[in-house]
Amino acid sequence: MKHKRGFNPLDRSSAHRKALHRNMVTSLFRYERIRTTKAKALAIRRSAEKLITRAKLDSVHNRRIVSARLFDEGMVAKLFTDIAIRMKERPGGYTRIIKLGARAGDAAEVVILELVDYKLDTEGASDKKSKKDAKAAKAKAAKEDKKKDKKAAEKAEAV
Repeated sequence: MKHKRGFNPLDRSSAHRKALHRNMVTSLFRYERIRTTKAKALAIRRSAEKLITRAKLDSVHNRRIVSARLFDEGMVAKLFTDIAIRMKERPGGYTRIIKLGARAGDAAEVVILELVDYKLDTEGASDKKSKKDAKAAKAKAAKEDKKKDKKAAEKAEAV
């Protein structure tokens, strides 16, 4: 039973668990959306929400506390200047967990952990697709030009 257990140790040593939290929270703040297992997401969510709450009040003390948890100074700056400002009016619940289903290899439940105000870049996806289509068309045209040049060279040799 899990009564009176303060946190999920995730079957790791304390140093490994702290490093895991640090790395995953940093990735969450960098990409604003990460894919992980449900157990890790629930543990990371707790750490991330505490850091965002700290960052809502920009003071030297809070910056030092957050810097002790995140070793990437760029992410500390992003947290205080970008993420915390977006979450200023929200009283809590800065992250959401979206279930994806079981992983094929070990049947672990996989989820997406993302910041609540994350906007999926659907325009970027269509831009990438159109760029990919344009690149494919260009490659196809170049291939056809090569064939035409080869046929012209063969005709010139025959004559």
